[in-house]
Amino acid sequence: IAGCHQTHTVLDRNTLIRWGPLRPRGATIKLKAWRECETKSSRDGPSLSPPSARQSVRRNLDFEPLSTTALILEDRPSNLPAKPAEEAQKHRQQYEEMVAQAKKRELKEAQKRRKQLEDRCKLEERIGSAAQTWNQEILPNWSTTCTTRWVRDLWWQGVPPSVRGKVWSLAVGNELNITHELYDICLARAREKWKTMPSAAPAEPETDDAGSSLADREASLELIKLDISRTFPHLCIFQQGGPYYDVLHSILGAYTCYRPDVGYVQGMSFIAAVLILNMDTADAFIAFANLLNKPCQMAFFRVDHSLMLTYFAAFEVFFEENLPKLFAHFKENKLTPDIYLIDWIFTLYSKSLPLDLACRVWDVFCRDGDEFLFRVALGILRMYEDVLTRMDFIHNAQFLTRLPDLIPSDQLFSHIHAVHMTSRNRKWAQVSWWAR
Repeated sequence: IAGCHQTHTVLDRNTLIRWGPLRPRGATIKLKAWRECETKSSRDGPSLSPPSARQSVRRNLDFEPLSTTALILEDRPSNLPAKPAEEAQKHRQQYEEMVAQAKKRELKEAQKRRKQLEDRCKLEERIGSAAQTWNQEILPNWSTTCTTRWVRDLWWQGVPPSVRGKVWSLAVGNELNITHELYDICLARAREKWKTMPSAAPAEPETDDAGSSLADREASLELIKLDISRTFPHLCIFQQGGPYYDVLHSILGAYTCYRPDVGYVQGMSFIAAVLILNMDTADAFIAFANLLNKPCQMAFFRVDHSLMLTYFAAFEVFFEENLPKLFAHFKENKLTPDIYLIDWIFTLYSKSLPLDLACRVWDVFCRDGDEFLFRVALGILRMYEDVLTRMDFIHNAQFLTRLPDLIPSDQLFSHIHAVHMTSRNRKWAQVSWWAR
């Protein structure tokens, strides 16, 4: 208080830590003086203190601590009572404890970063060694080594990215005998259709079969453009203007002309995109066409309801065999396999799982075929069984149609490995055939 002028001072938590609780010494005298001065001011009018006095008070009260150390260890301003020795010692101990905890956290973070770096180095060494084995021993002797036990075990651990495209091409095969020239022909036909599509569209709706067929093809080709922008949007390489936009557009358009009876179906763009990331364009088209020609994929992409129900029925046999508790919970909540399996199978898990994990799933899928797709589904259900059994229908459906973004690869594959694809001495092929 200076010149009987009231000054408001807000003490925040940091200020209290530094100064400590104010002692009441002289507080009564100061309060009386303030009241007398306030009475006099109200009677005689406001009396403002000289500027020099106000500036002196402001210098004493307004300050900015420069660091945590200053905040805790500096003495109080001269116009306030000194901090007791016990309180000063207490603050010093608190400060030392804060510094020790900060150092402990920094040390823990440094150890964590060092461990991550060591693990990454070990992984890179393992991948490099595996790539050398694939390049020098397995790929040159593919026909004799691909079915051996040691190659299958190495396959299960994941194919190195540098040889992944070659392994997938060999494993999928080319039963359709598609050549690079055939791809060029189909692509040229697709480009011609894209050019003539707007002018070829009828001015009025037509009811004859030819008109319906043309409309279907147009809708299918137009859907490609819409779907490409929704393919791995976080990568920003398949969207318009990205480096792989035209490549993905070309492969999907060429396939639509190669198989007009199937056309383009939503979900195909994810499969083609994964292949593009691992192969040259023509080889990606060949693998794409042969993958979609497999019985399971053809049943789904042609929307053959009877065959799809056959696969769902076979899946439920192994579901009940492996996870009876969760199976009963799903039955009770009327959660059928089509709710989550269709999206998983349509995109071969490339949309549902993180991309690196999806590629590892593809590695073994190329080795084992359709059976592994359903085995992965059971592995996912086994991994999250405890969570799913506590959910109702809505939450189960939401969880399974949008799986967590972070799924540990080794953890999922350990659950997949624990799944038994044998029911009453019958394997997947026998059960799926029997279900028909």
